[in-house]
Amino acid sequence: MNGEQKRILVLRYRFIGDTILTIPFLRNLRYAEPDAHIVWVVAPGTADVVQGIPYVDQLVCWDPVTIHADSRGTHKTLGDKLRFIRELRSQRFDKVYVLKRSLSSAFIALFSGARERVGFDTEGRGLLLTKRVPYRQDQHEVQNFLDVLRADGIPVRDDYLESWTTPEEESAASEILAREGVGPGERLALIHPFAAIPQRGWHLEDFAQLAGRLRARGLRVAVLGSPRERGLFESSRQLFGPECVDLVGKSSIRVTMALLRRATIFVGNDSGIMHLAAAAAIPLVALFGPQSPLKFGPWSEQAKIVYRKFSCSPCRQKFFTECEPSVRMKPACIEAITVDEVVSACCELLDCSGEVVSQG
Repeated sequence: MNGEQKRILVLRYRFIGDTILTIPFLRNLRYAEPDAHIVWVVAPGTADVVQGIPYVDQLVCWDPVTIHADSRGTHKTLGDKLRFIRELRSQRFDKVYVLKRSLSSAFIALFSGARERVGFDTEGRGLLLTKRVPYRQDQHEVQNFLDVLRADGIPVRDDYLESWTTPEEESAASEILAREGVGPGERLALIHPFAAIPQRGWHLEDFAQLAGRLRARGLRVAVLGSPRERGLFESSRQLFGPECVDLVGKSSIRVTMALLRRATIFVGNDSGIMHLAAAAAIPLVALFGPQSPLKFGPWSEQAKIVYRKFSCSPCRQKFFTECEPSVRMKPACIEAITVDEVVSACCELLDCSGEVVSQG
């Protein structure tokens, strides 16, 4: 080990959900290495959701050009990439944990100069690692990440999710709700009816019906969404009715996290916001169609999953090459989910007058 302080690098970048699901790994790593300097390589945009994390000393952004919405292309050229590697090497890491499964992430670990490189034995990259960990398709991603610690001889004490917001963000969330006429004592159902891959999402018409059914049970209903989802929501705004509170594109991701803490219940598609709701430790209902919830479902004891498993489930998400679309251009697995089923799942978490049902 160089110097007096152990230096550890963690590679797990891209996507809000993956970022949130890494938190139990980092917390248990910090338990085992209380004095180490821990650096986490994350993606821009998704780094926002882990501001305030106490288990990491430094966040470093890796931002090559990709097709993903949060990519800004900071590391576009070969020169940009080499500068990034030189910056990593200058920190003289003792160990790197490679939680990404790509070949490129294993090369980043190798080029970092760390003597110990622990990660998943996937994509033929085992020779680039000093300790190979089997990756399992039959368990949740949180447990896959924790298996990397177990394989390295580090005990796992717990596995719950966390998130952190500031008093200023909580105040901003309260101001938004007050501006929209939502009182501090009102029971609030937050709905997120969007999905990064539209075919994976339940239809907006069904979410609108759900909103009406929840209002009839005494809940105030609000719709969450990002600025880039604004146009899609406006085209369907009339379906939700004037009673539905429109929060689409009206808050940053950090203030959205604070809004989630204010909710009595959350309902949404398989998405990053769903994982943020799980981290906020609120009751939630998650809707899954093409993708199995086994690996990427909400990691929460207060979650209900509505999922219709077909013979082709989970699919390869090459939509409509292996199945026929519905008249609403959705795969059969997501169309099979009924409003009644989702209302029933909500009522398992609430008493259907807005009170949370005890899970303990």
